[in-house]
Amino acid sequence: MFASQSRPVSRSHRRSDSRKSLSAAIPIGDQSVLKEPEMLTKEKITSFPTLNRAYNETFTPKKLTLGLVVPLEAYPNNPVPDMARHLERVQVAEALGFSAVWLRDVPFNVPGFGDAGQVFDPFVYLGLLAGQTTNIALGVASIVLPLRHPAHVAKAAASVDVLSGGRLLLGIASGDRPEEFPAMDIGFAERGARFRDSYHYIRHMAHSRPAFENDYGAPHGGMDMLPKPFADHLPLLITGGSQQTPDWGAAHGDGWMTFPRGTVAQARMIAEYRARVAAVGENDKPVMQPLYVDLAPHPDTEHSPIHLGFRSGSNHLRQYLKSLEEIGVNHVALNLRFNQAHIETTLKQLADEILPDFTP
Repeated sequence: MFASQSRPVSRSHRRSDSRKSLSAAIPIGDQSVLKEPEMLTKEKITSFPTLNRAYNETFTPKKLTLGLVVPLEAYPNNPVPDMARHLERVQVAEALGFSAVWLRDVPFNVPGFGDAGQVFDPFVYLGLLAGQTTNIALGVASIVLPLRHPAHVAKAAASVDVLSGGRLLLGIASGDRPEEFPAMDIGFAERGARFRDSYHYIRHMAHSRPAFENDYGAPHGGMDMLPKPFADHLPLLITGGSQQTPDWGAAHGDGWMTFPRGTVAQARMIAEYRARVAAVGENDKPVMQPLYVDLAPHPDTEHSPIHLGFRSGSNHLRQYLKSLEEIGVNHVALNLRFNQAHIETTLKQLADEILPDFTP
């Protein structure tokens, strides 16, 4: 997910426009942004699929929960975090009641990208977190499928899911850093087809002794991949469009990871997504997004824009999150990279002043 959100604003007009529309859409006390999307979300919400523990506890229709993007530290002026107290802070987030933590898949520290993520390989790091936490959902936002063989993804993901007791949420993406593809001798233009083939390969691996062929290989001969996912089905959340048609994404994903937008535009996007889900005969599916936040100590601090988010006090943040809940966002992953206060202080403030309004 959220890897695509990390390029410095000055490098991308589109990112800059998104930041402006986000902050402009949420003035304190202005409820007019909710009038148009209210009409778009009147369709009856049924229920989300029952998958693993993380999916069932993180996503609830008409409810919004809160997670955190790892690393839990501020590193505004350096693309590489120092990962100070990284495990302890995840454990603090769990103890405080956050629903999920989200890792990213950033194979290379690309100079023009501006963010090395949590540095560690996501699956190796998930193994550590699975053994050092007990309840918090462990998410990846998102694994870049074209850059990995799907057999490795399927095996690693199912292993984490089982070892954690069903706490894995796997975001999947086609990739948006062109520099990484030639480093692995993969064509950037091929990423859409590779994403689809990888998706289908991973789905096949959840079945017993699958036999099939695609461009990644042809398992046969009665061999099997173990372990199977905790609930026999990995929750795969499609990030953005991932070079697929909107109908394909609605039919094949277990949910949708999208990007911050102004509230009216986001409401339209969510309504269109859910209409497509209904059109292909699927149950309703969750929608989530990231948000960069710099939480001010005083709750009444007015909002001001930062990269793909804002600085504000807890009152404005709560109001904005409530507006997202009303238009159908089910989970927000808060990114504290630009936070000015001590991280532990901010985590406690979020838990005291925001979390009570966003529990499933």
